[in-house]
Amino acid sequence: MKIHISILILFILTACKSEGISNKVSVAGRNVHVNDSAYLIKGICYHPVPKGSSERNFETLSQDLDLMNEAGINTIRLYSPLDDITVLDKINEAGIKVIVSFGYNQKGYFDILSGTFIDYINKYKSHPAILFWELGNEYNYHPEWFEGDVKNWYNALNEATKLIHERDLFHPVATAHGELPDSLALSVCTDIDIWGMNVYRWDNPEKLFSEWKRISDKPMYLSEAGADSYMTIARSGYEQGENQIAQADATRKILDATFRNQDVCMGVTLFAFVDEFWKAGNLDTQDPGGWAPNSSGVPYDGSPNEEYWGIVDINRNKKEAFLVVKEKYNNLVGVN
Repeated sequence: MKIHISILILFILTACKSEGISNKVSVAGRNVHVNDSAYLIKGICYHPVPKGSSERNFETLSQDLDLMNEAGINTIRLYSPLDDITVLDKINEAGIKVIVSFGYNQKGYFDILSGTFIDYINKYKSHPAILFWELGNEYNYHPEWFEGDVKNWYNALNEATKLIHERDLFHPVATAHGELPDSLALSVCTDIDIWGMNVYRWDNPEKLFSEWKRISDKPMYLSEAGADSYMTIARSGYEQGENQIAQADATRKILDATFRNQDVCMGVTLFAFVDEFWKAGNLDTQDPGGWAPNSSGVPYDGSPNEEYWGIVDINRNKKEAFLVVKEKYNNLVGVN
């Protein structure tokens, strides 16, 4: 047995060297390990779109990375592939890892439907910034995209996962599921390594972790959680209108609940880094409103004002929630 283990270790090390992999990411129990050390995700969802535009743009990357480092953020979750090695290099130089997401149908741009997502993985799998790959973002809310049957998505998801496993031995595969996966999702998607969950349960996701522990022994993390900084109505002692205190209070409680449950949950990518003016109205102004599926659990008004989710505003001014993230992430003693 010792000989076999030694041969396996030698094979992995040799393969890493031949592939140019400097960071081997693996699943161990309910955790993800980077080079054999447990990795706790202290993350943020990142989709920087300038005022007046609807397109992602990384012109403010250096400023954003400085703010992320200040806040103790170690992981960025991207909603679509980033085909720019200079940007990935800067993120890596800042000591931050990246979760790269692939959509199902992105008109052939590294998507699952065309199969071109695997081209991206082949191109960037040796890049040290990559933490793991992620397929889809709460597609279970949209069976209409899959001929009215969400099982078609789950089948495509699992087949794509198998293909990644064939091509990349050194990074796990996740999906970002809307809420807790049901028995159908778990029975079809057996090859998924990590379950991300977009969860909006007011200011307390605590029950989710025990629910997951009962149905699966795989790693999970909160791929989205958080609160916006606008109150559509006055409620729970918070005034109507822009309200950074409401956002900060909810963020504090969500992060506390998450990190109390590290035996089950390997972290969170808080939604989101910066306000997004493109989601609800005029591209040049910040507008209340917008829409998100299954979002009645948004604290504290049950209403997702889509342009107000950043922990910094469009000009990179820190909101009250930024200070909460900075306190919580930097005070997690003994973790990366």
